[in-house]
Amino acid sequence: MRIIAEPLTQKAFAPYGEVLTAPDDFGRAYFDEGLRTSRSTAWPSLSVSRVRPLVRLPLEAKALERHEFSSQSFLPLDVSRWLVVVAPSAPHGGPDASSAVAFLAGPGHGVTYHAGTWHHPLTVLDRPARFAVVMWRDGTSTDEEFRTLATPILIDMGAAIWPPSPHTLGALRRSRGAPRQR
Repeated sequence: MRIIAEPLTQKAFAPYGEVLTAPDDFGRAYFDEGLRTSRSTAWPSLSVSRVRPLVRLPLEAKALERHEFSSQSFLPLDVSRWLVVVAPSAPHGGPDASSAVAFLAGPGHGVTYHAGTWHHPLTVLDRPARFAVVMWRDGTSTDEEFRTLATPILIDMGAAIWPPSPHTLGALRRSRGAPRQR
């Protein structure tokens, strides 16, 4: 299955969570409503991740993960562009890969996934990136669940990434068999 990433907007992302952006004016925007856990024994967890950039396009998503009992927020600290890949749950409880969607986020966008939202691990374009991650944990194996997909999802960037960065343009050329420019 192949899907095309679209620009990240709150309207399109609403079924999966909340888009986090700074207010247009000076001040503060609160996103407390999206931070949720259904376990009384869970505690808030804050981590910082460094992520390598994607080196080959299209992205081949072979597995998805979810946090069934907790929201999870990704807050860019230093990032160019990044992909947000999500899917609803299928009737059997695993991800419904046939309904997966992909979004292109920029440096000013964070996201909070609703509890139980299937998503691909952090995937960044252009250069290495750093994110702060906020979720709820109780230290058990139910904090996160991973599922291998029967058929990988290919995520193509399509027109959503144009104009591409030099790094992304090189990856596009290599993935489509074009010679590398020097």
